[in-house]
Amino acid sequence: MSVYGIQSIEKLLSENSYPGRGIMIGKSADGKQAMIAYFIMGRSENSRNRVFERFGGGMRTKAYDESKLQDPSLIIYNPYLARPNMDIVTNGDQTDTIYNFLEEGKSFEDALMTREFEPDCPNYTPRISGIVYYCYPRREFTYSLSILKSAYGNPEACNRYFYRYTPRDGIGHFIHTYECDGNPIPSFHGEPETVTLPNTAEELAELIWKNLNEDNKVSLLVRTVPLDGGEPKEIIINKNV
Repeated sequence: MSVYGIQSIEKLLSENSYPGRGIMIGKSADGKQAMIAYFIMGRSENSRNRVFERFGGGMRTKAYDESKLQDPSLIIYNPYLARPNMDIVTNGDQTDTIYNFLEEGKSFEDALMTREFEPDCPNYTPRISGIVYYCYPRREFTYSLSILKSAYGNPEACNRYFYRYTPRDGIGHFIHTYECDGNPIPSFHGEPETVTLPNTAEELAELIWKNLNEDNKVSLLVRTVPLDGGEPKEIIINKNV
C-alpha cells in the first residue's frame, strides 16, 4: 500500500474469500477511458445459479438453471442500465430506482434516499451503487459511489453514505458489500478502497476474475468508455457457461 492508501486489485481480492458483490469505477492508466467493473459472488446454490446477460438497455442477472431457481427477489435484477451520458451500476433493483429518478430530473442521491439495505436477516446486505456522468465533448467524466447499510448490524436504522470523485489517471475506487466472509457476514466498513487500474478492459477483467475466490465467484462485467467518444467495450464472464 502506498502512502496514500492506493492498493492493488490482486491483493484486495486474493486475500478476501468473500467480498460479496463489488463495484469498481475509475480512469485507465493512460487517461483515455472511463472504467467500470461489477462482479457477483455466491455461497448458496441459489446465489451461484446465475449468469449476466446483456440486453438493449443494459445488463440483467438470470438463473443459469431455471429449474433450480428458488427465491428470485434479491438475486434477479438489472445490475447495469444506460442513460444518455450516464452509466448506472448497482447490486440490486435500486438500479431501476436510480434510472427512474433521473428520468424525472431528480438525482442519484435523491433516489437512494428512498432505499435501504436488503431485508436478508441476519446479514442485512448493503446496497452498493455507482454512477458515471460523461461530459461530452470535453472528454471528461465524474463518478459517484454509495453504500446503504444497517447501523452496525441494527436493522432499525439505515446509514447512507455517498462519495463523489474527480477521476485521476490509473486510479479507481472499489466498494463491496462485505468486509469478509463470516456468519453473519460483516458489512463493508469505511470509505471505498482506492486501487490502481490498467489500460484496457481485457487487463481489468483478467485482474479481477483470476483473483476472485474460485469457489465463490459467479459473474463479472467490465465496461470501458473511450473519452474521445469512441465505441465502449464490454466484457462479460460467467462461471456458469
